[in-house]
Formats: sequence, structure tokens, C-alpha cells
Amino acid sequence: MKKIIPTVLAVLTVISLMVVGLLHGIVLDDLQKETLLILVIICGSSALYCFVIGEITHNNSQMDKLWSILPMVYMWIIAIKGGMSARLTVMAILVTIWGIRLTLNFARKGAYSIKFWTGKEDYRWSILRKNPLLKSRITWAIFDLFFISIIQNALVLGICLPGVALMSSAEPFSAMDYVATVLMLFFIIYETIADFQQYLFQTKKYQLLKAAKELKNLPSPYNLGFNTHGLFAISRHPNYFAEQAIWVCFYLFTIGAKVTFYGVFNWSIVGCLFLVILFIGSSTMGESISASKYPEYASYQKRIAKYFPLPWKK
Repeated sequence: MKKIIPTVLAVLTVISLMVVGLLHGIVLDDLQKETLLILVIICGSSALYCFVIGEITHNNSQMDKLWSILPMVYMWIIAIKGGMSARLTVMAILVTIWGIRLTLNFARKGAYSIKFWTGKEDYRWSILRKNPLLKSRITWAIFDLFFISIIQNALVLGICLPGVALMSSAEPFSAMDYVATVLMLFFIIYETIADFQQYLFQTKKYQLLKAAKELKNLPSPYNLGFNTHGLFAISRHPNYFAEQAIWVCFYLFTIGAKVTFYGVFNWSIVGCLFLVILFIGSSTMGESISASKYPEYASYQKRIAKYFPLPWKK
């Protein structure tokens, strides 16, 4: 029940904000409508590609490969259509830095290949295929179509919506924009450090396993099976925490552009909120896998905060 409550609250928050946005009225000018149409066409084409190729190759990491690439494409389209204003240009540059870093990190794991539709598949998809509800070829295809292909593509477009929301703003680059820029760069660096620490730990662990064969034969801390050092000593998912924070900070640009209503809210906040919901589900699944594999993980969960870094026991 404790795991379900945060997800339910997050979903209700998103739905409430969507209702408020619709009641207030989402008003887009012709330039925003034209730009959004282009983005939706790309998004739809990507969803179709991910579904068809995923079903043909049985490699469902097609969207995983595009996750870091599409936001860069979306933001440069928005920036160019918006006349390359200072705010939109900075936003596009920040998303490009984020995208290049994430793409390189994913490539390091063997996810990309010259044949783009091949490459290493995320291990979680193979685990999900064993779920009794998804074992059927038909139910998996439905899951692939709606969640892996459509919903994830829509989410990636959604996190870029702040760019569309403010592209017609005449407000000059403000203090809030500087704050958003600095915070985004900070969390990109934070996530880079977390990913690098995780990469070093896992690489060393598997190198040792080749000789030792079993985790219990490995030296500490590798015998635990999971990383508890560096940023992982104060947060179980520092990379997830940073990723969510990056897109919340991205939304702050709309505040600098003064396109908000009811204080600091506008319709484009839906994207980053849905991202938070996705990470709640993704981290819950990841932790259930870790807890089933590593005996000490339950103790780690009790001692260390899930997201927000806390250098003390909960």
C-alpha cells in the first residue's frame, strides 16, 4: 500500500492540473499550433517506428535509443521556429548537452549498433515479458503499442512542451531563466557523476565475478551486488533524482517567460509531472528486482533515501 499511495497521488495531481489547464483554457497562437503539429507528426512517426521494429526484432529498446535524441530534435525545431530567441536558444543548448551526455552513457552500455534497430536490449523488458499478464503474444503487443511506443513517445514530447508554451513570449531573459540554467547544468553534472560511479562499480563487479564466480566470494563492497558508495551512499537513485530535477528545472523557464497562471502553473507542467510518475514506477520495479537478487538490499532501502540525497539515516 505504501508503494501505491505516492503513485496514486502523483496521478491525481497530474489529472487535476490538466483539468485546471483545460478550464482555464490552453490558448495557442498560430506559430505554436504550427510548431506543435510538426512535433506531433515526428512523435507519431517515432511511435510507429518503435512499435513495428520492436515487434519485428523482439528488441523493445527502440524508444530507449530515441529517448535522448528526440528532445534535442524537438527543442531545436522549437528554437528555430521561435526565431532563436535568447531563452529558446539557451533551452535548446541545455537539452543538447543533456542529450549528448545521455546518449553517450547509453552507448557505453552497448545499446547502439550500426544497425540502429539492433543493440543490447534493456534487461527490464525481458523480465516484464515473463509477467503472467504479458506472456501472451497479443497482450505483449498491446503493451508494446500503448506503453513502450505511444505513451513513452508522448512523454518525451511532453517534457519539451515548456518550449512551445513560451515560444511567443516577449519577456526578456530574466533572473528566473538564469536560475533555471544554473540548476539544469548542476543536475546534468550530478547525473553524470552518478552514472559514472555506477558504471565503474558494475564494470569492476563483473570483472571480479569472472574469476570469483559468485558474489559472496567478492571483496567488499562488490559482494553486496549493488553500489553503496559515492552519491549512492546518500541516495538509492541519484541518477533518477537528477533526471527528474532536470525537467522540473526546464519548466522554470516558463516562469521566467511569464506564461503561467494560478501562480507558477501552466499546462506545460504536465510533461515533467508525468515523468515523475514514470520514475516512480520504474524505480519501484528496479528495486523489486534488486531486492530479489541481493539479500542486503532491503537493509539498504531502510537506511538510505530513495531520491533526495540525505546523508543520514531515515
